Order: sequence, then C-alpha cells, then structure tokens
Amino acid sequence: MTAAPPTRTGAAAPVEEGTVTVTVDQDRCCGAGQCVRNAPEVFDQRDEDGVVVLLDARPPAELRSAVEDAVAACPAGAIRLAED
Repeated sequence: MTAAPPTRTGAAAPVEEGTVTVTVDQDRCCGAGQCVRNAPEVFDQRDEDGVVVLLDARPPAELRSAVEDAVAACPAGAIRLAED
C-alpha cells in the first residue's frame, strides 16, 4: 500500500462533459479495502489505519465500471459518484 496524503471529502477536479466525480467520506470508511480491490487505479488505503485514499477524483471513462463496482462493494457507503 502507498502512503498517500488523505483526500478531503468532496474533493473534485474541474468538470468535463460526460464524466463522473468520485468523492469519499474518510470518516465513514471502515477500511474493508473493497474499493482498492475493485479499482486500484482510483483508490488506495492509508498504511496506518486502512482508511480510503482517493487517488483520482475524475477517473477516465474506461474505469467507470470498476468504480461503480467499488461503490457497490463498500460496506460503509463511504464512496459516492456524481454525474457531471
């Protein structure tokens, strides 16, 4: 696992047509790791406690299915997708 700085809830890049924005709620995260299992290009976990780290708030379209799977698999409901 990579020790990346935490991403704040609601962090997002500028809007582009036809894309989605991913947000995470680190306070809700239980560290199950299903997000990383489904979309490792988009999510990581902090080494010290396993809390989700958002690597890409605006993943490319080809990762959308994997991100949707990560959202569905999250037992804490800590990941959200918003259509732009």
